[in-house]
Amino acid sequence: MEHYPVVVMGGGPAGLTAAYELMKKDVKSIVIEKLDKVGGIARTEIYQGYRFDIGGHRFFTKVTEVEDLWKEILSDDFIQVPRLSRIYYQGKFYNYPLSISNTLSNLGIIPSFLILLSYLKARVLARLNPNAKLETFEDWVSDRFGGRLYRTFFKTYTEKVWGIPCDKIQAEWAAQRIQGLSLKKAVINALFGSNDTKTLIKKFDYPRLGPGMMWERCQDMLNEKGNPVLLNTKVTKITRNDLHIQSITLENESGSWEITGDNFVSTLAITALVLKMDPPAPPAVIEAAKSLSYRDFLIVSLIVKQPDLFPDNWIYIHSPEVKVGRIQNFKNWSPEMVPDANKTCLGMEYFCTVGDEIWQKSNEELIALATKELAELGLAQAVDVEDGTVIRQPKAYPVYDRDYRQHLQVIQDFVTSFDNLQTVGRNGMHRYNNQDHSMLTAILAAKNILGEKHDLWNVNTERSYHEEFTKEEWEQRQAIENSGLQDV
Repeated sequence: MEHYPVVVMGGGPAGLTAAYELMKKDVKSIVIEKLDKVGGIARTEIYQGYRFDIGGHRFFTKVTEVEDLWKEILSDDFIQVPRLSRIYYQGKFYNYPLSISNTLSNLGIIPSFLILLSYLKARVLARLNPNAKLETFEDWVSDRFGGRLYRTFFKTYTEKVWGIPCDKIQAEWAAQRIQGLSLKKAVINALFGSNDTKTLIKKFDYPRLGPGMMWERCQDMLNEKGNPVLLNTKVTKITRNDLHIQSITLENESGSWEITGDNFVSTLAITALVLKMDPPAPPAVIEAAKSLSYRDFLIVSLIVKQPDLFPDNWIYIHSPEVKVGRIQNFKNWSPEMVPDANKTCLGMEYFCTVGDEIWQKSNEELIALATKELAELGLAQAVDVEDGTVIRQPKAYPVYDRDYRQHLQVIQDFVTSFDNLQTVGRNGMHRYNNQDHSMLTAILAAKNILGEKHDLWNVNTERSYHEEFTKEEWEQRQAIENSGLQDV
């Protein structure tokens, strides 16, 4: 039986980061990945020479350790990319985050005035009942922006993403993802020209061949140093002795076998981790694992015979008459993603659930649907779509439904009681993490193996929320970059 000091289950950003950090301290590991390439949902797929992401991944962070790791691995293979993402609604583009002048221009005076009245009503109600519990996404957004703006710009898109009503989604998801946007500040800034609110980054780093380039390079470095990364290999069983992991059983086309380890790091979906254990986890833990849910995802990559379609990295599609939720323009991430400068590669993203109508469609049906909806939105002509492919991604997003917190707490209490197991990353912790936050948990997990004491579940997501900066923070960062001090 093979034995390794550290066994890492999952070859996405978190799993590879843990192995990489341990490699730098001469601690050997093995990484197990069920897909044919590393990167998880940050991998880069290739079709007919066209490269595309499974969703977009901006490389920008406030976490120094993560930024240093990116630079160590890719060094000069990053390019600087202008950031542009807009909302597409009723045939018009809206700035993201919303700006007053752009919104007024697109909506018109009367709808905008009604949005303002709705906002003022929400503020009055909040003052009258300051202790009101904001338990759901609908509660939180309506309280912060008013019901009319919520219905116009948040409800349709959010329900596309999650597939459940907004009054079934926890408010904490909204608080995490929309934390810097304030309608009051936006109005004040528009009227008086001030700019004291948080804004989004203006540019970001990006691997010239897509985010998979980062993780494929990391894979090569691990293999070269004697830390094998096994692809197309599944974890089928996790054998434990009470609260100590003894071994895991692996399976690939060559057969099945067992390996042992001193320490185990898991980025598997935490539900799968629990359900693979032998002997089985306690009944309450199994029931909690079966009660957590995920949102799945597929991307229809279309090759379009047009050199330029729109300048955005991606567009949020709020229009309810189409099923597509977001559209990536990979040429605007990096020109090297598209081998023919006279063409464009678009990623039509559909949020779905394994087994539902969208998921069960054939590739041909999905390509036809995406082509049809692209034309309906007026973003390209159907006759210009010459080819396409489909990639399906199960368990892309952990769902924050009403009961998820209590179920997750049961599982967390169980897995953290093991003396040689740590769970990291988005699915490993059932948290809607950005890439840098997932990597941060992995860095700290590696430090724990080396003797430090970090509670991964208390890692502050605020520390790594990578797109929001105040004007002063942005100017300070730009001054540092322009002076060349960022390389010191």
